[in-house]
Amino acid sequence: MNRTLNDILEGLSFIREGGDRLQSIERIVFDSRQAGPSTLFFAIKGVQTDGHRYLNAVIDSGCRAIITSEPIETSEKVYQGVVKDTQHALAICASAFFGHPSKKLTLIGVTGTNGKTTTTTLLYDVFMGMGFHAGLLSTVVNKIGNKEITATHTTPDSINLNRLLAEMVEDGCTHCFMEVSSHAVHQHRVTGLDFNGGVFTNITHDHLDYHQTFSAYIDAKKGFFDALNSSSFSLVNADDKHAAVMVQNTRSEAHTFALKNPADFKARILENQFNGLVLNLDGTEVYTRLIGDFNAYNLLAVYGVSRLLGVEKMDVLTAISELHSVEGRFQQYRSSTGITAIIDYAHTPDALENVLSTIRSIRNKNERILTVVGCGGDRDRDKRPKMAKIACQMSDQVVLTSDNPRSEDPEVIIAEMLAGITQVEDEIKTLVITDRTQAIKTAIAMAQPNDIVLIAGKGHEKYQEIKGVRFDFDDLEITIELFKKLGK
Repeated sequence: MNRTLNDILEGLSFIREGGDRLQSIERIVFDSRQAGPSTLFFAIKGVQTDGHRYLNAVIDSGCRAIITSEPIETSEKVYQGVVKDTQHALAICASAFFGHPSKKLTLIGVTGTNGKTTTTTLLYDVFMGMGFHAGLLSTVVNKIGNKEITATHTTPDSINLNRLLAEMVEDGCTHCFMEVSSHAVHQHRVTGLDFNGGVFTNITHDHLDYHQTFSAYIDAKKGFFDALNSSSFSLVNADDKHAAVMVQNTRSEAHTFALKNPADFKARILENQFNGLVLNLDGTEVYTRLIGDFNAYNLLAVYGVSRLLGVEKMDVLTAISELHSVEGRFQQYRSSTGITAIIDYAHTPDALENVLSTIRSIRNKNERILTVVGCGGDRDRDKRPKMAKIACQMSDQVVLTSDNPRSEDPEVIIAEMLAGITQVEDEIKTLVITDRTQAIKTAIAMAQPNDIVLIAGKGHEKYQEIKGVRFDFDDLEITIELFKKLGK
């Protein structure tokens, strides 16, 4: 792709600038190692480093166009634009560089603590099932039609995000459904995108390692709805007490969905079993293979978005009835002896409680619940004791283990989880096995026919990160192998 610098800089406000705006730009970058001739470099002040430190090396590479938030002395051959916020500027320019692809798609963003991946994936599946050509940007995978692209972040950086959207446009996609993380809003990754609608699923305790306070976390989510324009819609979960806050300053047309409170889109759970849900959805009974109250909310959001986009009611309900569960979200495996293993991404206190509540509501009285759970390293530490406490209160047996310890000592993480277990009866039913494979093996070995083994925290992930190194690790694959080895 090749554009003039002048075209790319449209819409930016500068503190000062100088240099050749007519030069040709082939790439925009924020990694100094990718800078070179015909590139536009953005000096970003990140969490771990500051791009301004590498400006000399960038210019030495042959780059003749830079955007900074701090002016530096440069040759008159180098264009320099000084802006208030280079992350914001990068997002605006990325959209312009790729031809504003979000304006050529029906773009729906989904934000919230839990349910983002499931809701976006189900929307993609529903619209593909109805004959639309759609794109997906999610934690698990990115898709352009039927083509799959590995996902590295919940929401990609603004360059890759606009590149993917441009590829969707080129491929003929009419719709794109994407997760919008709080990090992405705060870091301006979605700034400049033209959203047709935004969905709020819920908000609970998470990411305080980054946002520091729950109030700041809420503000980040709210920022997404504040930025929606008057021609778009917002759809919020009226059963979440923070729903009204999300849309109090939005210019979008606000709508609600709920299971409990009055709302524009309503549903009622008629049956909730391991083989699926039966819902009264907007006055019509529909069966779906998905399970649990949390999936009823996800499906209701999918229905609401579809209707707001003009899809006929029965077309949506028919597509919903044909849906399958999302990878790593309440994913089931039933062994030859009748033991049910459930793999779920639940990595927050609320998500873990939701999954365990669902299992407890569905199980028969004689079925025990054995939960294997850990907490990630280099992340919010406050949730560790809470998750252990929830696991103990709602399970018959608990095995605390490693998740992705990252740079932390996994035994220190588990020790912080143990601080939440204060009752003697909970201590008795809790085991600590640091090695995750051995923890899963132990839980399966203890399980009897008809018991339920929940393996929580990693879900779809195909790796375990220890001391900065990623090792192959798939909860579902390992679980199936262990069932076979143990003859269960």
